[in-house]
Amino acid sequence: MIAEILCQLGEPFTGEELFDHLSDCVFFIKNTEGQYLVVNLTLVDRCGVRSKQDLLGRTAEQLLRAPLGARFTDQDERVLRTGKPLLSQLELHVYPSGSVGWCMTTKLPLKKPGGTVVGLVGVSQDLRVPNNEAEEYRQIAEAIKYAKANLSAPPSVQELASIAEMSRYQLDRRMRRIFGITAGQWLMKARIDLAEGLLAESKTPIAAVALEAGYSDQSAFTRQFRVTTGLSPREYRTARGSKD
Repeated sequence: MIAEILCQLGEPFTGEELFDHLSDCVFFIKNTEGQYLVVNLTLVDRCGVRSKQDLLGRTAEQLLRAPLGARFTDQDERVLRTGKPLLSQLELHVYPSGSVGWCMTTKLPLKKPGGTVVGLVGVSQDLRVPNNEAEEYRQIAEAIKYAKANLSAPPSVQELASIAEMSRYQLDRRMRRIFGITAGQWLMKARIDLAEGLLAESKTPIAAVALEAGYSDQSAFTRQFRVTTGLSPREYRTARGSKD
């Protein structure tokens, strides 16, 4: 029994040392106040601090300048309040160190035997970089190329499946193996990637950015962008140092 092994350890097993060796994965344990109790070295690096001690006892909002930390705090409070996990949420993270990257985030509540929530544990796994030379990728390369060339009027997943000469189910399975996400998630990511680049590197008006990314309604674009990044397009542009 695993419980018997854990009881024999000299100190509690948190997984910290294991996750210290995973450079593509952020790992943390928090208390009911949302304060970091355990972190791995990847989070230290991406927050641009010197050591784990600079993170322990602090919340995301205390570490990330407004409004970057608000999304993480909202997620934490929801998990802690409801006791329900946050599972495989695709997100674009902006770290204090200036790095930006896509990841899949999962947060699980930690409960006493009676069910009382006493904290949470979470991971954010970087999306894998596909091997463009692999046979699996070549089989969907035309669909990927077509989608990237038509993001202002984005094709449906079914259209991409037809281009790849696959069923939608087959395309989803292939995309999961190559990118770690579904075809629908990849398409959304491609549109947000385009918008993110325009916001960070140009003075293109936000309404025009929305159109370029395939959103005829700026409010719909703003909602999707906020869900994905935790920021409005204007807030994201400010955080990345560009101006309207």
